[in-house]
Amino acid sequence: MTGVGAVVGGELEVDWYQAMNRLAERTSWLHAPAQLYADLGVVLFAALLLGSWWLARRSGDRRRTAAALWAPAGVLIAIGVNQLLGHAFGEPRPYAVLPHALVLVGRSTDPSFPSDHAVMAGAVAAAVLVAHRRLGLVAVGLALLMAVDRVYVGAHFPLDVVAGLGVGAVVALASYLPLRPLALRAADLTERSWALVARRADA
Repeated sequence: MTGVGAVVGGELEVDWYQAMNRLAERTSWLHAPAQLYADLGVVLFAALLLGSWWLARRSGDRRRTAAALWAPAGVLIAIGVNQLLGHAFGEPRPYAVLPHALVLVGRSTDPSFPSDHAVMAGAVAAAVLVAHRRLGLVAVGLALLMAVDRVYVGAHFPLDVVAGLGVGAVVALASYLPLRPLALRAADLTERSWALVARRADA
């Protein structure tokens, strides 16, 4: 089913999507940066994960280092959970419901709700926030921008990205509790490894 009835948020959400689509039609000067961020923003979020680990290790705080080491696993778990949710809801992409919509990125046939990109962004933002507050706030801002951008480029309905941010953040944070002991051990092992390398370099 590809009609409005298949959209999780119904007609109201379709109206919101169309309003954003009309905005995109009137702001062609934004198309190139929006396309770039929608397609390659994942690289920036990977850099945030790496940056949080580097800052946590430099701080010497064992708990922060553990959180930074856990972060990629939390993101992967959130994305995995989202695959199950996406197939459970089976919402079609906006351009399947609205064939004449302006779409600025490649068209996909995978489920639209929740948004994979928003889940990734929400999970990274939550995970980085645990490891490093200031960098985490930057990640939160970039996650919100990714959510808006995915609607702007025509890839998702608004509720897709809102739910995606929530799923990503909740699953990533919830996964930290059972994985925290392993993350702390990994932090200790990493610190010992760095110390060993430093001693050998000084020898």
